[in-house]
Amino acid sequence: MWQETKHGLFKQFNFIDFKEAFDFMTQIATIIKGRSDHLRWENEDSVVQLWLSTRNQPEHITDEDRQLAKEIDGLLKDGEPTKEWVDESQAELDKIKLYADGGSRGNPGPSASGYVLLDENDKILVDKGVYLGITTNNQAEYTALKLGLEDAKKRQINTVDVYMDSLLVINQMRGIFKVRNRDLWPIHAAITDLSKEFKHVSFTHVPRELNKLADAAVNRALDEALGITN
Repeated sequence: MWQETKHGLFKQFNFIDFKEAFDFMTQIATIIKGRSDHLRWENEDSVVQLWLSTRNQPEHITDEDRQLAKEIDGLLKDGEPTKEWVDESQAELDKIKLYADGGSRGNPGPSASGYVLLDENDKILVDKGVYLGITTNNQAEYTALKLGLEDAKKRQINTVDVYMDSLLVINQMRGIFKVRNRDLWPIHAAITDLSKEFKHVSFTHVPRELNKLADAAVNRALDEALGITN
């Protein structure tokens, strides 16, 4: 689903490999030629991110931009559903992996939460970043966990394996550390109650380098909210 952002219509696509991603970008280059729409894209391996806007007016989305979005979606019709980034229509699963992270630029400062849901074969189901406004790093990390679990619950998942690089959050959720910061009591209690609605939820600490997807979602949300472009 295309999303309206400050930088135009946005959508992310996931492909089997770089060749398919490159073929997709080549097809887009053909249909964009000679048009007034402004297209920005980013590609990393099999992932393609697109932003569409009116040239010289990046904050103004026109009917032409929406028409181009439809044409781009049309390029994938023969390959659906394996090529297109899996969205909220993803079929229900019994067990998933949840990677979550949060970040604050200032602590407290502008903050965002990010989470990624994967199936047991590590296929990405959801990759989402949410800007939170001014808060702390710990609040952002806890919020990421809560948002991820709420998304999993909405999809009627029974078992969730949580992975985070925050030793504090993981050990507090496992009952190893006490929650001494009173500001964290409400969200910790909410997550504890939410976890009881699943058949099983596990909490595992991982090094930061193994949580890159969630970290990237955090930084995308922050950059988008703060108007930072690469």
